[in-house]
Amino acid sequence: MTTSTVPATPIPSRHDTACPFAPPPAYTEAASTGPVSRAELPDGSPCWLVTGYQEVRTVLSDRRFSADARRPAFPFLTEGRRELVAANPSFVRLDDPEHARLRRMVTGDFLVKRVEAMRPEIQQIVDDALDRMTAGGGPADLVAEFALPVPSLVICLLLGVPYEDREVFQTNSRLLLATDGDDREVARAQEELLVYLTRLAEQKRARPGEDTLSRLAVRDDLTVDEIARTGLLLLVAGHETTANMIALSTALLLRHPEQAARLADPAAVPGAVEELLRVLTILHMGVPRLAVEDVELGGTLIRAGDGVMAMLSTANRDDALFGTEGRLGVGEVDLDRDSRRHVAFGFGVHQCLGQPLARAELQIALGTLFRRLPGLRPAVPEQALEFRTEALVYGLRSLPVTW
Repeated sequence: MTTSTVPATPIPSRHDTACPFAPPPAYTEAASTGPVSRAELPDGSPCWLVTGYQEVRTVLSDRRFSADARRPAFPFLTEGRRELVAANPSFVRLDDPEHARLRRMVTGDFLVKRVEAMRPEIQQIVDDALDRMTAGGGPADLVAEFALPVPSLVICLLLGVPYEDREVFQTNSRLLLATDGDDREVARAQEELLVYLTRLAEQKRARPGEDTLSRLAVRDDLTVDEIARTGLLLLVAGHETTANMIALSTALLLRHPEQAARLADPAAVPGAVEELLRVLTILHMGVPRLAVEDVELGGTLIRAGDGVMAMLSTANRDDALFGTEGRLGVGEVDLDRDSRRHVAFGFGVHQCLGQPLARAELQIALGTLFRRLPGLRPAVPEQALEFRTEALVYGLRSLPVTW
């Protein structure tokens, strides 16, 4: 058992990457020195950077690592975000049994069987979005006209949120996920969304429908505050993550038209989506945990009270597991690769609840896009694209395309 003597890796509050489709170089460099290394949060406090595949899975599944953001030493990128999350934690920021109690109440809405039944509706949403995007003949912004509306409409349908209110949750979601925003603005955005969802939950408690929020609202073992916090998590995560994956996946495939052509075969689409999830891993900055006991991990002793950042992006580039041979960037994308063991959705009891829905949306959106528009191509040089380098969820601000 050892302690790391390598200089601490600074964890930036912004994405810093030479290749827009690769993790920040500091993380890959840290991974090259070993699966666990010393790191430093933006406020100067120490933590551990866990970059190895097996070690990341251990952190995310071992109960000696806590997800409870209310613990005093829990690692955060900013102090303001600590106060915000600790005051209104969703179930992903809690440990069992609180986590399990709240998560179980919405699990049924995201089961594979439920999602499979939604495929015709998702397909219609995708077709309608493409019809609107192509009606003008191009060029078009794929983010504004396709990548963002599709998951927004789907999550609104599932949760029972009026799509006409999308400006409320899309604008405030972007503020909540920004890493360089003013703490007061971020707090205001969260409060506005919680007030909105509280009112919606009260309306559904009086007049329930067939949607997820209605099902939660009629329960007598949930407070309106708990419903609003759960709705906030599902609403923000349900459209932001998938929207960014659709846009980034499209941009990456446009660099590789021979790979994009593979999506014309419906049988190739599910495997392609897994490879894209692995390569792009849009949570570049990792998943925070706090050690609650001494743990030996990757030959390094992590003490109780130490903060840990589990880096999904580097875990998903494990040479031995995925055969990436140490290559980084777009050159490694291979839609024939078996990428099913990736951890883009996390691992353990906290892994992404919505992964069946995200997979279905990505498969339908990307498969339909490249089948209907085989001549899809960028409308601007790649260097002109603006990436969301200041967000917890990595993505694109816009993606001008033509066909």
